[in-house]
Amino acid sequence: MAEVLAALDRRFRNRRIELDASTPWELLVATILSAQCTDDRVNQVVPPLFAVYRTPAAFAAADRATLERLIKPTGFFRAKAQHLIACGHAVMTRFGGEVPKTMEELVTLPGVGRKTANVILGNAFGRPAVVVDTHVTRVSRRLEFSASTDPVRIEFDLQRLIPESRWTVGSHQILLHGRYVCVARRPRCEDCTISDLCDSPDKRLASPPGGAGQALVVMPRAVRRDRMKKTAETDR
Repeated sequence: MAEVLAALDRRFRNRRIELDASTPWELLVATILSAQCTDDRVNQVVPPLFAVYRTPAAFAAADRATLERLIKPTGFFRAKAQHLIACGHAVMTRFGGEVPKTMEELVTLPGVGRKTANVILGNAFGRPAVVVDTHVTRVSRRLEFSASTDPVRIEFDLQRLIPESRWTVGSHQILLHGRYVCVARRPRCEDCTISDLCDSPDKRLASPPGGAGQALVVMPRAVRRDRMKKTAETDR
């Protein structure tokens, strides 16, 4: 993990969350909208959305048909509209109009699970938080940081491996690596800065232009490092 974080820090240094938001509430709204939707699409939707509805009180009193029309491009717009209205109402009635700052309180809000709560804690309030989405899940399993498919189990596995001071940044860099390099289909192993640390059966050789590529037969990591050590000793 230390080697992976060092490599990803060089590649994704100072890369902030890609959702556009200026307040904790706006980030909460954007994160709810990002479910099954790209951040780019959400960023296209939120400016006109926040021009009409900006505060928790405004969302709580929103006209549902208008809200659905504004967020329709993000998909699942009926369920998301229901969550946003209910979430605005909950923040107003239970938390005095302020987004809560603890995991225990955040996950009581409609439409908010641990992933969304961790996004808010880490990026709005600066508290150490490990975000686990589909990208983090994929990379964590390929690098054998976790054998689970359960996001909560993966979150706890990563918490044990990543220094707490780097939970937010480290998990975000793993997310970006999964989004742009270690993609689900045909991972870009030829452009991967941590390829030598990966023994995944999904690992691929670089493909020629227009080629299909092929699976890479990977030497087990322990064997590879042992051979490297022996080579270094021979060189000395």
